Amino acid sequence: MEKNHVRNMTAIAVMTALMCVLGPLSVPVGPVPFSLQVFVVYLSVYALGARRGTLAVVLYLLIGCVGLPVFSGFAGGAGKLLGPTGGFLVGFIPLAAISGWFTDRWESGVVMQFAGMLLGLGALYLFGAAWLAKVAKLSFDACMAAAVYPFIPVDVLKIVLAILLGRLLRRRLRAAGTQGESPEC
Repeated sequence: MEKNHVRNMTAIAVMTALMCVLGPLSVPVGPVPFSLQVFVVYLSVYALGARRGTLAVVLYLLIGCVGLPVFSGFAGGAGKLLGPTGGFLVGFIPLAAISGWFTDRWESGVVMQFAGMLLGLGALYLFGAAWLAKVAKLSFDACMAAAVYPFIPVDVLKIVLAILLGRLLRRRLRAAGTQGESPEC
């Protein structure tokens, strides 16, 4: 196995592990808890790029689905995806893919990266609120009011912090040879 492949796999594993460590830490504030999961998703795609960052998210979700307590509130299991917050968990995938695509495409364009992260956040909110509405048998508007609107200011702050920290991480990973032209594992 090539040295670069091992470095890429290690970087993906580290970001997945970071999601597993920070994901369970949450503050219950209604049907959807406040957690650091969105921040770590942003950080992953910023540091690793769209493909590898999204792969780290998928691995995180698989780890949680097999029962390890890596979701908010130290929950795990496939049932979590079927519960009220399952749409938000699944929504991490389009969040990562969209945000990562913008981050890769406009590497020096912070405004476009911010816009892409907002679009990804919109996809996450759409998945999450739609699923919550279905499971809880509430209107979509009620779910937006309870599980989306209160989180917007904090999630925008997460974007800003991820961009600041992500730029540094990306430079360091490039210097180490784990972030370059070929984003494949």
